[in-house]
Amino acid sequence: MAPVQPSQEELDRRKASINSETVTNVTSTDFPGHWPGEDNSWSLSSFRNTFNINIHRNEPLESSFSLVGIDASVANAFRRIMIAEIPSVAVEAVYVHNNTSVIQDEVLCQRLGLVPFRGGKEGIQEFLKWHPRKKDDGMNTVIEEEEEENTKFDYNTIILSLKIACTRNKEAEKGERDPLKAYHNAHVYARDIQFKPFGRQEQYFSGEDAIRPTNPDILVAKLRPGQCIDVDMHAFKGVGSDHAKFSPVATASYRLLPTITILKPILGQDAEKFARCFPQGVIGFEKVGKKEAQRKGSGYEGHEGENKAVVVDPMKDTVSRECLRHEEFEGKVKLGRVRDHFIFSVESVGQWESDALFLESVKVLKMKCEALKQNLQTMNR
Repeated sequence: MAPVQPSQEELDRRKASINSETVTNVTSTDFPGHWPGEDNSWSLSSFRNTFNINIHRNEPLESSFSLVGIDASVANAFRRIMIAEIPSVAVEAVYVHNNTSVIQDEVLCQRLGLVPFRGGKEGIQEFLKWHPRKKDDGMNTVIEEEEEENTKFDYNTIILSLKIACTRNKEAEKGERDPLKAYHNAHVYARDIQFKPFGRQEQYFSGEDAIRPTNPDILVAKLRPGQCIDVDMHAFKGVGSDHAKFSPVATASYRLLPTITILKPILGQDAEKFARCFPQGVIGFEKVGKKEAQRKGSGYEGHEGENKAVVVDPMKDTVSRECLRHEEFEGKVKLGRVRDHFIFSVESVGQWESDALFLESVKVLKMKCEALKQNLQTMNR
């Protein structure tokens, strides 16, 4: 069944008004009993008819899409889940054997923990399981470090190592001041981190599916001759609610669809100035036609052939309100935002494809709803 097209009155209700100094009509009114003679109670059938998903951009690391016809609480739930509740792999434990660089051990460990990694999807999402964490009762840890080491297996632990030393380049020209030419390994990059598979990991993490940094050019440290770094790392599965390094997204955000309504004609030089008030591509120009120029009360009388301002793509607008600061546009334009049209922007760090992150957030929210439903049934008993 095709989506039901809302009336103009319903569209106006869905818009928040953007004024020069204030924002009005921000509260939703589509609930039962507010409008006389209208039944705005939620139903699954009406939701199916009105809800819509539009894909604007879909690339492995970045995607943009619109969710139309949902409440802000649901849209925000998807955003929060993508940030904090979808698991990914990151370095959790760093064992420093030798570090003679100028970076302190704890700072180096933190930098290594924030390096994002990628690998085979089946291995990361299906083969790798959760690693049991130490539980702190306030004074003493329940699981000692020795016992924790016995819980690390090929299905829950990724082993990485970084062993590198800086030496002088004997072939460099005399007096060379560029450290990248004068020394070997003057800069330590994420690509210098080596993956050490063990057990069944070679079946899932080999070739193009091997564990490796998402961006090999991330700068980890700078060394000079005689300095070295020798560390081993253990990477585990975690979620962003435990630590930001486990978040599978660089950013996951949404904004409301902007609306631009031209109430009165904007012509000639005013149209050009009006277009400059918005980002490029939002406002375009059209020639005033003969019929428009002859129609009384249209505002185009005597302006045949002149350029008039028209809205081309309001989605590109950033709602800067610049047009509301000029007297010549007063009463000629109305700005707003559609309260139930959410434009999402998702940037993945590499372990998940950007579109798969949203689908996974839907799965997580569904599991939460099922758990809540079971708890409610238990309470009734």
